[in-house]
Amino acid sequence: MSPNENSADPHQPHLVECRGVGFAYSRTKVLEEVSFVLHRGESLCMIGPNGGGKSTLVKLLLGLLEPTEGQVRVLGRKPSEVRTAMGYVPQAMRFDPQFPVAAIDIVLMGRLDRIRMGRFSRRCREVANEALAEVGMAGFAKRPFSDLSGGERQRVLVARALACEPQFLILDEPTANIDLAVEAQLIESLARLRERMTILMVTHDLDLVAALGDSVLCVNHLVHRHPLPLSGETIQEIFSGRRRLEHDRRAHVDEDAAHACDHD
Repeated sequence: MSPNENSADPHQPHLVECRGVGFAYSRTKVLEEVSFVLHRGESLCMIGPNGGGKSTLVKLLLGLLEPTEGQVRVLGRKPSEVRTAMGYVPQAMRFDPQFPVAAIDIVLMGRLDRIRMGRFSRRCREVANEALAEVGMAGFAKRPFSDLSGGERQRVLVARALACEPQFLILDEPTANIDLAVEAQLIESLARLRERMTILMVTHDLDLVAALGDSVLCVNHLVHRHPLPLSGETIQEIFSGRRRLEHDRRAHVDEDAAHACDHD
């Protein structure tokens, strides 16, 4: 990797650090007192109820939003200054199925910041092909993106994120909208990436959490860190409307602890 902002603060102990972060849309407070750290090499799964602030927190980490309170740092800097250090995989990609774009063209989008004279270099194409191979899609480079299955498209989007040569991946519901037959292939690809890369993943899929996570960050306006495996009681409190308030009241914020709730 050539020297650029991806290499900012290589000795920074925390890859991601949030301290007292709050965010509000107009007068509606979405997040408050969010404090946690993500260490290099960790795989952190972000779970929680819909409307709890998961998407907003991801946008803060990507530098697409600025916190109204507190501080977010990635590699010791503001997220907007180190965006190329992060690979982002959305749930799905909107595209015109009539537009003739191949899988390799989608992956090369991860190299747009390196384009010169209107063309991608040989190095860019090598990296893109290596990224496709890493997710088991080497033979699909020239296939039209519109012809791929949901799971194949999702793996191409992971390859696009890898093509920017990030220090860590942020994945938003990577197994949403794909069937069980291909979910196992995607999990296998992510498991290989986990061995060499820091991962933060938003998911409702508890099987995915069990397969890939080191710990869980429950986001419901506040954040609570849980060790794995999750107990049945904790799962009920996180996802049950009746018990969610109890979960929030019992939790205390300790961003440096692996376990920030008082569950047995």
